Amino acid sequence: MEAERVQALFTRADGRFLCARWGRPIVPVVFGVEDATLSVVKGAVEAVVALAGHRMAETDPELGANLMIFFFRDWAELPEVPNLDRLVTGLRDLCARLEAAEANQYRIFRFDEAGAIRAAFVFIRMDDHLAAVPVETLALSQAVQVILLWSDRAFADQAPLAAGKEGVVMLRPEIAAVIRAAYDPVLPGMAQDPSHALRLVARIAAVQ
Repeated sequence: MEAERVQALFTRADGRFLCARWGRPIVPVVFGVEDATLSVVKGAVEAVVALAGHRMAETDPELGANLMIFFFRDWAELPEVPNLDRLVTGLRDLCARLEAAEANQYRIFRFDEAGAIRAAFVFIRMDDHLAAVPVETLALSQAVQVILLWSDRAFADQAPLAAGKEGVVMLRPEIAAVIRAAYDPVLPGMAQDPSHALRLVARIAAVQ
């Protein structure tokens, strides 16, 4: 990938560059799904974490679970989840805004002192569009979008997934390469300088 394309993946609409990865093992918990779907979602998270060369754990010493994924039908359901408003400040107002915008997904990240990701909340409203998406595709897409702090415009023009052989949906190779590069131990857990894109490109080239 060219440096400009990599830089764009982490440059937000306001022009700020920000790339962050998880700084601790990921401990996922999924709400609002049946057991069969639960195993698919966790399997997708495990696959993307393995791709990154990162780690998972049974529990987070600070939060218990640090990746919380919620599936629901209506934004009004979220404020009724016990104690969720303690974890997400302004939850009721946020849900009102998302409902007004007819949004079907939203992600919130929390960061440690070094700027690396320490927790994430993924909210997925199963509207007609998402209900028509195979659960494997939806799960993999969400896992990819939470493994790094991508730009809010990163996948506006092209999704991170693509149809492979026999119609099987898979992660686009160039996005997989960026994920692996971003988790290179020699790179910082968070970077705000656009030149970080050049370092990512160098890591990608080194393994190709």
